[in-house]
Amino acid sequence: MKNVLGRIHSVESFGALDGPGIRYVLFLQGCPLRCVFCHNPDSWHRGGGQRIGSVDVVNDILRYRHFIRSGGVTLSGGEPLMQPEFAASLIEGCHEHGLHVAVDTSGGVAFLACREAVEEADLLLLDIKAAEDALFRKITGRGMDNTLEILAARERLGRPVWIRHVLVPGLTLDDGQLHRLGRLLRDYQCIHRVELLPFHKMGEYKWEALGEPYTLSAVQPPEAAEVERARALLRGYGLDVH
Repeated sequence: MKNVLGRIHSVESFGALDGPGIRYVLFLQGCPLRCVFCHNPDSWHRGGGQRIGSVDVVNDILRYRHFIRSGGVTLSGGEPLMQPEFAASLIEGCHEHGLHVAVDTSGGVAFLACREAVEEADLLLLDIKAAEDALFRKITGRGMDNTLEILAARERLGRPVWIRHVLVPGLTLDDGQLHRLGRLLRDYQCIHRVELLPFHKMGEYKWEALGEPYTLSAVQPPEAAEVERARALLRGYGLDVH
């Protein structure tokens, strides 16, 4: 593998929430989106975090190989595809050692800028913030064309995708929005799973520390019954929803 310098935010060496099995989760620095419910706003700015070479990262991953051999490695962020050469090098290095690699992305980067990483990832965890462009822009500050382009690329390749979608009362936790999401996703053969993630405010203190206004401070996390109802609605579109 070619050694590529990149910037990382943090590492979770025994993650169980970002892909199948026990995983080494690497959070890369930098993100082009400004999601109103982001719980890692300190990962937005690409110049932050720790500068490190991809070879050193892979060597650290190999220290945990025994524990993650039935799971793998997940590149998250921030937005991992914002450092496409670094991400591609990490994927290559992990594959050289037989490790499964997932990329957890919002799809916020143009496909042609991150093609190798998108195509080579064993699994793409694609965070779709909203099912229509207007709401997507309201939540993230950008449009959804790049996200849909990356999803289409995985469909052409026949490579698996897990969709992740945050349920925010007053924004995405809405029957109309959920029906739009179901109609958007139902015809993609590459989508193997849909994960609905209840909104939480565990990152609110980070916004305060950065001096950024947190606009969802009055919003409460959804009730368990509301989340299950949303799952049932999407299952009506033939999706495997969790």
